[in-house]
Amino acid sequence: MSVPEAIILGILQGLTEYLPVSSSGHLTIGSALFGIHPEDNLVFTVMVHVATVLSTLVILWKEIAWIVKGLFKFEMNAETKYSINILISMIPIAIIGFFFKDSVESIFSSGVLIVGIMLLITAALLTMTHYYKPRQKENINHKDAFIIGLSQAVAVIPGLSRSGTTIATGLLLGNKKANLAQFSFLMVIPPILGEAMLDILKFSQGVDVTGTISNVALISGFIAAFVSGCIACKWMINIVRRGKLIYFAIYCSIVGLATILFTLLA
Repeated sequence: MSVPEAIILGILQGLTEYLPVSSSGHLTIGSALFGIHPEDNLVFTVMVHVATVLSTLVILWKEIAWIVKGLFKFEMNAETKYSINILISMIPIAIIGFFFKDSVESIFSSGVLIVGIMLLITAALLTMTHYYKPRQKENINHKDAFIIGLSQAVAVIPGLSRSGTTIATGLLLGNKKANLAQFSFLMVIPPILGEAMLDILKFSQGVDVTGTISNVALISGFIAAFVSGCIACKWMINIVRRGKLIYFAIYCSIVGLATILFTLLA
């Protein structure tokens, strides 16, 4: 992977991590167009995901500070309840990570056809939120947090947008738009950082996870993902509040169909 390719893929990751169009799917498509095998550069995928997590910390630092301050009060307040919901949402993805990690990684190397199919499913979910308007709840409860966590675990499949799936699931459960984008972005921080720690551990033990990417390309991709992630995170929060997800459903439909046709005709 060259430096320009790393920058392009980093920007692609940063933008699509928060927009409901599947960052993993776009990375798979971008890698295929560049002739890069994603399984050869797993560390790049992890690093650009970490970069977008850091962009979340920058954009949502006030909300994170609110949670941390509340936890140090050592009482069952709103901040503690919010943290408990985050922990509950992590249970499904933790199970996937501990017991099915190899199976998930094999999916990422299964080609772009599955990406096209999953993009169409993402489009269907986003379309449902446009037409189905359930009665809204004041706060995300424990049950909804777990169901949203299940949707995040399913969204490890490339092409099925994590943000799109979790936000759509929350909306279909009747949760308010203003709460969902923030919750969706915060709940992904622990799993991605945990994945990064595992790969760092592998690297420290001498396991080659870097593939063919150079350190310069890795750093370039990281910076590109961080900057574009900051832009996309702030933009997406405003989009969800205004309820404009249907346009992303149209986009996912077009890209999904184009990907399927390209794969079948290639």
